Amino acid sequence: MANLGELERSVMDVLWSSDAALTANELRDALAVRGREPGKAVATTTVLTVLSRLERKGFVSRARETRPHRYHALLSREEHTAELMHEVLDRSSDRDAALARFVGTVSDGEAATLRRLLDELARG
Repeated sequence: MANLGELERSVMDVLWSSDAALTANELRDALAVRGREPGKAVATTTVLTVLSRLERKGFVSRARETRPHRYHALLSREEHTAELMHEVLDRSSDRDAALARFVGTVSDGEAATLRRLLDELARG
């Protein structure tokens, strides 16, 4: 999975927060409202360039049958996060040690969630 730059992450955050596919102009406006760069608006052409890169990386898809094109995320934020976690584990020379270190740093609530999810998985 490709790494995301700052503006790419901001665009993905907007798409993940939206219930509908968005145009580049709608994304530009949403980025301005979120105050990504105070006093500095992002140009629509910049948003289109970022969307093109995200499409090549497999993060977004666009509806070409409409004008202007509408973009939506191909994976949910949670799916993306899970893929990143797998990618990091795959790069580890000792997967068990990496998992043990991770589990040793989670909160009590997160540990309870992990136990519940593992129990559900074991029960099938």
